[in-house]
Amino acid sequence: MDLRWTDVSDIAIELYDAHPDVDPQYVNFVDLRNWVMALEGFNDQPERCGEKILEAIQAAWIEEASD
Repeated sequence: MDLRWTDVSDIAIELYDAHPDVDPQYVNFVDLRNWVMALEGFNDQPERCGEKILEAIQAAWIEEASD
């Protein structure tokens, strides 16, 4: 899988699987950004990430964790 910053839902699922014991609402954006870039299959430029993208990823991860 080739993940990019815009693959918000797929990233949220991967983060949920990679960090099952983490409550995503308490993850700071520095950690979130680093965890996304560390995901297997993530292939995008760090400078393409902004606060809005991180907010969207965090919101999708919160939703994934609540299911």
